[in-house]
Amino acid sequence: MQWGVLLILALSAPGSALIRFQCSQLVRQRLDPLVSPGQIPSPHVHQIVGGNSFNASMDPKKDMPGESTCTTCQFSEDFSNYWTAILYFRAKNGTYHRVPQLANAGFEGAAGGGMTVYYMQDPLYDTAQKSKVTAFKPGFRMFIGNVNARTKEENARFRQLTYTCLDTFGTRGPETLGFPNRVCKEGIMTSLRFPTCWDGVNLDSPDHMAHMAYPETGTFESAGPCPATHPIRTSQVMFEVIWDTKAYNNKDDWPTDGKQPFVWSFGDPTGFANHGDYVFGWKNDSLQKILDTSCYAASCGGKQQSIADMNKCSQKVVVNEDIEGWLSELPGGHQAQYT
Repeated sequence: MQWGVLLILALSAPGSALIRFQCSQLVRQRLDPLVSPGQIPSPHVHQIVGGNSFNASMDPKKDMPGESTCTTCQFSEDFSNYWTAILYFRAKNGTYHRVPQLANAGFEGAAGGGMTVYYMQDPLYDTAQKSKVTAFKPGFRMFIGNVNARTKEENARFRQLTYTCLDTFGTRGPETLGFPNRVCKEGIMTSLRFPTCWDGVNLDSPDHMAHMAYPETGTFESAGPCPATHPIRTSQVMFEVIWDTKAYNNKDDWPTDGKQPFVWSFGDPTGFANHGDYVFGWKNDSLQKILDTSCYAASCGGKQQSIADMNKCSQKVVVNEDIEGWLSELPGGHQAQYT
């Protein structure tokens, strides 16, 4: 179902609560305060959006709203940080080139493309959004994915890390778990959906995942119940990132082994190791108030800013290296590895 249809349906749906908003690019560099806290540089390149207090350590006691002076996100009280790895094109001669990003439909002009963020109380297609969920607390953070996965079996634990081959800019299916193996006329969209059941105690865990869980049976979409170990139902956080692969649609430029040409910044050419990071940083109870409001998509109250103001927020790079040109190896010394 396309967004236009969903939004028309939402106008007649009472008591709905789903927010969808864009965040412009804050910075691209090798920092990863969840997996490699304090390490400068971290092992691979990320694209980061959100509040400008982002740093290499992100201490759990950090006052993100207090320390940030701006955010690249549409909701101006959202000083959270959201980040993913960066996509590269691997040419026939073995060199790599960073794939640029595109802003999602309705958010054209967002600097660097950035990403679209969702907080959902019920599945995306359910315009009623009636379920009651609890907003995250200060200090909360989580991670999804397996950076070492290279097979579907290794990826199976993470139910909803997917790719959509955009035959048109509005294409939203089918979704695959690995990289598309054909030319995607308008680009590739990655979707990262985080678990929705919290243990109610821990704001983090050693692997940044154990304090969260998927529903005990079924899925978030089928309203499966949370397990007794993780009884608190949270909103589902989802990222959408659109990679502008159009410049690489000529298969004559692809590797001679016949494999698809894209690789994550840490060397995964299969797509099964897609992953994302989230650190909560909304000001006071602003997120809970929005989640308790009757809304769908963008008309959800809260303090919002224009794309022009989002684009004014940025951060200086602290890891000075070339991540943009034609590179003989990925930043950090990585090469494409299928195993």
